Amino acid sequence: MYTFPHKNILDADQFTQEDINYIIEKTNQMRILEKQGRAFGLLRGKILASLFFEASTRTRLSFESAMERLAGRVISTVGFQFSSISKGETLFDTMKMVEAYSDIAVIRHPIEGSSRIAGAAVKIPVINAGDGAGQHPTQALLDMYTIISEKKEIDGLTIGFIGDLKYGRTIHSLIKLLRYYKVHLHLISPKELYLIDSYKKDLEKYPITYEETGDIKAMWECDVIYVTRIQEERFPDYKEYEKLKETYKVNKEMILASKKDTTVLHPLPRVNELSTDVDDLPNAAYFRQAKYGVFVRMTLLCLCLGVEIPKAE
Repeated sequence: MYTFPHKNILDADQFTQEDINYIIEKTNQMRILEKQGRAFGLLRGKILASLFFEASTRTRLSFESAMERLAGRVISTVGFQFSSISKGETLFDTMKMVEAYSDIAVIRHPIEGSSRIAGAAVKIPVINAGDGAGQHPTQALLDMYTIISEKKEIDGLTIGFIGDLKYGRTIHSLIKLLRYYKVHLHLISPKELYLIDSYKKDLEKYPITYEETGDIKAMWECDVIYVTRIQEERFPDYKEYEKLKETYKVNKEMILASKKDTTVLHPLPRVNELSTDVDDLPNAAYFRQAKYGVFVRMTLLCLCLGVEIPKAE
């Protein structure tokens, strides 16, 4: 009998294939419950601390929407300037205070590894909503859920990652989940932004295969493409960002040139790397991706708090 073993969600490395499949199964149930109006009330009386020390719109609102849809409540802080960290308080001490006020916390922070400090400081569940250029595990889970929802399967797919593979935490986390499945990756980026060697070395132990290229035309061989922006905030040298920021621009014409029905994903926000003329294509899935994210996060909030998700009828 499987029991979800995780109190905290800190990085994609912690999940086994069984964990991933279970989360996907429970998210399918949650979608039906939400549609039936049966999800509301599952977390009544619980309080979520929403701690976003780095700019975010989608992830923050997605978590807060998820909690509200479960009838839980939200307390929040947004930005260092509105927290006691601006006065010199350590993250450890901040988390000890949060523990007194809430039942579960979600944290985004610009420094890699900060979510582990937060998780170690308290006994309540902590969910990493993105830490620097490190990981973004809940985004990876919703990306997996999106791929399966759109393609109905994962094994046998060719998936292309386009853009910033060096600093892109959403890509880092998603690759950690995909490694368990028989998929082939096209890693499409300029050489300066190739995927970090440690991630590639890790893939050698798993069924997943990959190839690297700087040629955007490799996207035409893909069942799914995952487009990411070149992130100015991650670059230590602004001149390097300026040189690379508009390396790739995916538009409607490029998508239609593919011989496959290529599903287009993007974690958002986008700048110039994905044209708005792609939006009206039926295989543009990035806005559905955001919607799926609410269901995934509803599921994770329940699982981390040990609240049973009823079977959907």
